[in-house]
Amino acid sequence: MSGIFKQWLPILVFMLVVMGIECVNVDITYLESAVAKGAVCLDGSPPAYHFDKGSGAGANSWLIQIEGGGWCNNVTTCLARKNTRLGSSKQMVQQLAFSGILSNKPQFNPDFYNWNRIKVRYCDGASFTGDIEAVNPATNLHYRGARVFLAVMEDLFASGMKNAENAILSGCSAGGLTSILHCDSFKALFPMGTRVKCFSDAGYFINARDVSGGLHIANFYNNVVRTHGSAKNLPASCTSRLSPGLCFFPQHVVQGIRTPLFIVNAAYDSWQIKNILAPGVADPRGIWHDCKLDILRCSGSQIETMQGFRTEFLSALSKIGASTSRGYFVNSCYAHCQTEMQETWHSADSPALNDKTIAEAMGDWFYDRSPFQKIDCPYPCDKTCHNRVFDSQEHPLV
Repeated sequence: MSGIFKQWLPILVFMLVVMGIECVNVDITYLESAVAKGAVCLDGSPPAYHFDKGSGAGANSWLIQIEGGGWCNNVTTCLARKNTRLGSSKQMVQQLAFSGILSNKPQFNPDFYNWNRIKVRYCDGASFTGDIEAVNPATNLHYRGARVFLAVMEDLFASGMKNAENAILSGCSAGGLTSILHCDSFKALFPMGTRVKCFSDAGYFINARDVSGGLHIANFYNNVVRTHGSAKNLPASCTSRLSPGLCFFPQHVVQGIRTPLFIVNAAYDSWQIKNILAPGVADPRGIWHDCKLDILRCSGSQIETMQGFRTEFLSALSKIGASTSRGYFVNSCYAHCQTEMQETWHSADSPALNDKTIAEAMGDWFYDRSPFQKIDCPYPCDKTCHNRVFDSQEHPLV
């Protein structure tokens, strides 16, 4: 054994122990019975989820966390997903590490650690909104996300969720959008006495023009909705007023949502900066390439453009209204999804607003201990941020 390896071995062991303490590995459950209902992934395989049972005071409380992973907007992009974990349960790992909002340790997840915690896998490509009966034999693509959502909920009800005292629908990214779009329908599944609320992490995607002045994300979402036949499964309070594609944007939906809703989002959401503000199609010369990888590499004019995006984001967020049944934690980080990673959910150096971590803010709001509606000062004022730095090989998803 080399001297260098001996020197680093205790540190590596310590890191593995810490990681083991923070995470619990949870086995996958395949919902085979859903196939007969046509509730299947893009490739026709059964839906899947990971379920860690609650205990003690949390035995009758349920937290559903919807996986993220973008969307597919036409046959070509859906075929590209079909044989990956985002389109087929056959490609999913057998175990997932639960941490952050899914942690089973009180020091890492003070309010929800002993709940029934479920991670619903995402394999339909339209935030669980699609439902088209016909399947083209040439592609064998199944657009059935809405059926998958209902089938999973029915299975969880049979597993005890029907007796829930507390229930949360939550998610990150495309899963965060799911938690908004399905919030009221999730609440409607439960009897009147159940406390039901929704959390959306990095799911408040806004209808903004890109740096070239184009409507890239609006066109993309319109194609998602058309491809998956999503219109009938989007909130009627929106589709009765606007085109279905616009009803994929939270800012056009939230006013009609009756269920209590909490939004966690970075005002400089790294996915939105990369794919809505400065997608590759709007930046053919790659002027934004380095900036999108690391906010410290942005020029003064790019930061100014991003400050304009923040203003637009806050304007869109204002649509949720002032009621204390709405909570929000909007920090000024260059980040995307902050509830699933322990370091950004609840740890000694987590992002904080009003001296509260995201976990503390959401827990206080859920249990009505205190309302929470906080918006951070503009970048770069927040020293608690964990700003994302992306690998130079990574490409935008849209």
